Amino acid sequence: MEIKNALAGTLESGDIVIQIAPGDGLTIDLQSSVSAQFGRQIKEVITDTLKGLGIDNAYVKATDKGALDCTIRARVTAAAVRATGKDVWKD
Repeated sequence: MEIKNALAGTLESGDIVIQIAPGDGLTIDLQSSVSAQFGRQIKEVITDTLKGLGIDNAYVKATDKGALDCTIRARVTAAAVRATGKDVWKD
C-alpha cells in the first residue's frame, strides 16, 4: 500500500500528534512524558491499529500529551486515511 506524508492530532493536553511517512517496515518514534510507564502500550495501540488497516511499512512519529487508547486509535486511523487515501469509514 502506497503511503504519503500525513498528520493527525494536536498538542493539546489529552491528545496525540501522529505523523506518518513512507518507511521500510514499521518504525515508531514516540515522544511522551509518560513513555516510561505507558510507552509500550502506546506503541502497541499504534502498531495494532496500523496493521488492522493493512499498513506494514511506515515511519510513525508520535508526540503524546497523555492521550487515552481510544484517542490514539482515532488519530492513527485519521492519519492513515490521509496517508493512503483509503476511507475506512465507508463500506
